Amino acid sequence: MKNFLCFCLLSATLFAVDTLTPIATIDINGTVKDMVFNQNRLVIATDMGHIEIYDAKSREKLKEISIPDIKDFMGDIMPARVMSTDVIAEQYLLLSDSGKGGYSDLYLFKEGKISKLIGPEDKEAIIKARFVDDRHILLGYLGDEVALLDIESKKELYRTQLSESKFSDFMLNEKHTQAVFSCESGVLSVVDVKSGKVIEELQGQNVDNVYKVDYKAGTVSGAGQDRRGSLYDVKTKKGTYIAGEFLIYATALSPTAAKVAFAMDEKNNISIYNRSSKSKIALLKGQKSTLNVIIFQDENRLFSASDDNTIMIWDLNKK
Repeated sequence: MKNFLCFCLLSATLFAVDTLTPIATIDINGTVKDMVFNQNRLVIATDMGHIEIYDAKSREKLKEISIPDIKDFMGDIMPARVMSTDVIAEQYLLLSDSGKGGYSDLYLFKEGKISKLIGPEDKEAIIKARFVDDRHILLGYLGDEVALLDIESKKELYRTQLSESKFSDFMLNEKHTQAVFSCESGVLSVVDVKSGKVIEELQGQNVDNVYKVDYKAGTVSGAGQDRRGSLYDVKTKKGTYIAGEFLIYATALSPTAAKVAFAMDEKNNISIYNRSSKSKIALLKGQKSTLNVIIFQDENRLFSASDDNTIMIWDLNKK
């Protein structure tokens, strides 16, 4: 009996899941709609017509970039909702709602000046934008189209229809040579960024909308409406999934893809798993509302944002 109790205690220790709280927070002016991490900077898009840039280590606010207010359908003046942002060197992207017919505005901030690349007169419904390099921007359209925009000419080098479903998200790989796109069908399309051609279709693990995706070290993760956190090896196209308790709104992979994060329950907790074994290693508690972004800075430090004004910072080593 004594040996059995010792075995139970040892098993509980070996398979214990660390419950962690944030080591720090950043409060911003507005509700977070998007966030990226680049060279120790956090760039945060808000619904108040601006982006905020913070030093990720000191949490000091470095800069704020605003775009013009818009008129809503009633003719009232209001801040534009910045849906997507990105940074490369000292160039910043701001993709926002134009307030006209559901079309988008795309702004570029460079050398202290802001210019508009796309406006409502172009009648484009763009949901997400990311820099490929300092001369090109990858665009994800509402109708599940991918396009590559040349910044200087403001012309698209291609536009590819990926499916008949509604677009959800995309993520570039580390070298910005490929991107994975998700949509309402649950099929993930891996696209060659230079040509716009579909290289692979990853399917079988999600049967409904995949809200968010990540792409690191040849691995793709997907946050599914079907309560499945999907994982694929892009080279082999083989996949698996981790079952959640609720709709999974966000996901992220660590730089080596050794760890994966999913928002797995209705309390907006973040579950951290060993990707290869699918064993849970930590539960991050503290989010106040629906998660929209999770980012690994390295193998142990993460940032997360919800539909509120608080950025949370986590360290898996701080128990």
